[in-house]
Amino acid sequence: MSADEQKLDTADPTNIVIFGATGDLTRRKLMPALLRMLSCGLVHEDSCIHGVVHNRSETEWLQMIRDGFNLFSPKLSVDDGVWNQFSSHLKMIDGDLGDERTYKNIAESLQLLGGKKNVMFYCAIPPDWYGTVAKGLYQAGLVNEEEGYRRLVIEKPFGSDLESASALDNELQAVFDEEQIYRIDHYLGKESVQNLLVYRFANSIMEPLWNRNYIDHIQITASETIGIEYRAKYYENAGALRDMIQSHLMQLMTLVAMEPPVEFTADAVRDEKMKVLRAIRRFEPEQIKLHTVSAQYASGCVDGEDIAAYVSEENVSPDSATETFAGVKFYIDNWRWQGVPFILWTGKRLKSRVSEVMIRFRKPPFNLFDNHASIPAANALAFRLQPEGGVVIRLNAKKPGLTTDNEELVMRAPYADDVEKVSDAYEILMHDVLVGDSTLFSRGDEVEESWSIVEPILKAWEGRFSIERYRAGTWDIPAMDELTKDCVGGWHKPTVYE
Repeated sequence: MSADEQKLDTADPTNIVIFGATGDLTRRKLMPALLRMLSCGLVHEDSCIHGVVHNRSETEWLQMIRDGFNLFSPKLSVDDGVWNQFSSHLKMIDGDLGDERTYKNIAESLQLLGGKKNVMFYCAIPPDWYGTVAKGLYQAGLVNEEEGYRRLVIEKPFGSDLESASALDNELQAVFDEEQIYRIDHYLGKESVQNLLVYRFANSIMEPLWNRNYIDHIQITASETIGIEYRAKYYENAGALRDMIQSHLMQLMTLVAMEPPVEFTADAVRDEKMKVLRAIRRFEPEQIKLHTVSAQYASGCVDGEDIAAYVSEENVSPDSATETFAGVKFYIDNWRWQGVPFILWTGKRLKSRVSEVMIRFRKPPFNLFDNHASIPAANALAFRLQPEGGVVIRLNAKKPGLTTDNEELVMRAPYADDVEKVSDAYEILMHDVLVGDSTLFSRGDEVEESWSIVEPILKAWEGRFSIERYRAGTWDIPAMDELTKDCVGGWHKPTVYE
């Protein structure tokens, strides 16, 4: 990404304070993103990156960061010259998050930097520490914005249910104003996800068809071939519903279903997303079994590799009933979408890695070709998010030759002809924080509303002793076929190349 290719505002000089500066997220995502942002001017050259570190020397910490580039971002080619330039922006602050002296050290470190008073606090730490950090910053006088902005970035999960999400919001908003809090969802930072708004509102051909009269149903998918990797302890307590549907996929649903905002500002966009969430039909206890699917991967084969069952993963209970696959059929009770199912589903160790929004249109009201060998398929429009983001349109066309039989014609429009031009999600989102644009970040009321929607499902699944299994590397989940049996085309199982 070059400055010429990315015509974005350059942020003012800023102090970027990272809590959890030795953690996996910092080394995998944050530091590579900051290096690229500094190199192309998206972070001001006078900015300073402070890492809050405990029980390590600055030399050890810097070496850990450089090793992280080599391990997780080898394409960056961080040679001595690049490293020396980048490391000149790095400053370590020694401290334990639970010690009030840490926050005094941060305040003293910031004072040494003279005129650079803007501060972004990035919590790359477990959510249990968010409240502690917010309180420590407040007590050290680091929340007041008289000398520059103060912005707090937190990562999901934003609570584990409605009660904990509300408690977290109360804890944070006792210290920071809502406008200062940036709840980061890296999924919304993907350029192909942001492009959903452009597809919808910059193309007049979409609007006449974007309603219950023409759309049969919508499936929003996050299919993965990987397992839980190093996140077993988190995943055992979360599961697929909390990990993906309550956050990422419901956010995508709001972007697909929302009405045009009156202006492209953060609150105008988020107000329309809130209207969608409020219109989602709530589940009665007796409906949950009919409208949801949960399953867990068993042993199998993915890409030629033998895969152990979820219950055989390290740090997973052999009796675990945690779902690694979840599907939910939602309905939005408003004028535009009444009666149109929105089917959100996600899973680990499936046959292919694909994330997309698939809109399946209704069948033609009268079929002229029903006596032919090939019955026309219902049209579909897919917004492919990964891999190879872009748009896929499925139409019916005549087969070549002396026949009137038809076949499905698939037209692809890739989002970018060069994937190297596509910015990383963390670059986009951190830049938005630096310039004060919260459009792609969840507001507190959005988070609580989404938890209130999935809460009945969580309660229904709580304490269960068994769960349906599916073979790793397959689509062997009959309950999904049942869930989508009344939808045109049934369960859409995406493939990598379509």
